Amino acid sequence: MIEEVESTPAVVTKRGPIKVSRDRSKRGERQAGEAPYLLVKDLVVEFPTADGTVRAVQGLSYSLSLGRTLAIVGESGSGKSVSSMAIMGLHDPKSTRISGSIRLGEREIVNMPQESMRKHRGAGAAMIFQDPQSSLHPYFTIGNQIVEAYRAHHNVSKRAARERAVDMLGRVGIPHPRRRLDDYPHQFSGGMRQRAMIAMSLVNDPKLLIADEPTTALDVTVQAQILDLIVDLQQDFGSAVLFITHDLGVVAELADDVLVMYAGRAVEYGTVNDVLGKPLHPYTWGLLESIPAVSGDPARLHPIPGTPPSLLALPTGCSFHPRCEFRTRVPRDLCRQDLPDLEPRTADTGRMSRCHLREPDRVFETDILPRLP
Repeated sequence: MIEEVESTPAVVTKRGPIKVSRDRSKRGERQAGEAPYLLVKDLVVEFPTADGTVRAVQGLSYSLSLGRTLAIVGESGSGKSVSSMAIMGLHDPKSTRISGSIRLGEREIVNMPQESMRKHRGAGAAMIFQDPQSSLHPYFTIGNQIVEAYRAHHNVSKRAARERAVDMLGRVGIPHPRRRLDDYPHQFSGGMRQRAMIAMSLVNDPKLLIADEPTTALDVTVQAQILDLIVDLQQDFGSAVLFITHDLGVVAELADDVLVMYAGRAVEYGTVNDVLGKPLHPYTWGLLESIPAVSGDPARLHPIPGTPPSLLALPTGCSFHPRCEFRTRVPRDLCRQDLPDLEPRTADTGRMSRCHLREPDRVFETDILPRLP
């Protein structure tokens, strides 16, 4: 997890750039002309309050195909979870303003009637939440909750639904699933509760699975098991996975593509190899430099100075410019006056960045890489 760090330099050990360990050459590659299953375009999510309008998400656009995993990363308050909740239709329409487009297959999600949205949740898209303890109802057994989720979308008997629940608990690695079906959430460990949440999310074979920091509350060993489980189940079900996390190590292990968000906007987008191996945006550089090393010779940590801006009063121009050490290299004070577009900044048109800095790939090689020996 990326923690806020004081600007006083800390002494840590040297490390190399993050390596992408999982071979993606055969995983869910998008075929030419294939339409993405999830298409988000110019999404805006705002919350009117007595103090002003909270601009949680501003002009967010991305796409995701079946069989692929997109990781959304950024500090707390960057809009990651808010945008994913919009896909699930979980915002209260009385206190939220949503515009733009969210297409899931052939269906438009924005302004979808509530009755249609209830049919969409669980079947078209499902979500694994950060804390299974608060997501599972304490008064009902694990089996009852999975059975209810399945019968909401299938006209089957309770006995058939229980058999489906037993099968799903077994597939996610719960030992003795038939016996544990009638246990309550408090009788499961943290890792088992998260496995039960995954079973409930996948019981209706959704084509999109949203995982909102599903490993944050788990120890490292259980984290690795849950990540492997998500990868294995994605291969079995052929789902698209939207993975929200602070942990760039998890991103390197799990994702095919990466979207970096800051202050409600996307600031960088590309394949996991490009974004973690040769990023283009100063904010992404800061995230990489903020990771302490665990081995090697001592070296200084380079945290991102300052704190994220208030979403009630975003800075003019680029929202990151008050914290950016490279803003003085951009002429005519453009960083403070003009919001850059998210567009290709190098000859590789598949790599997008929202920054005025010229030749960011060269700046990364000359200024940032020496700090990551």
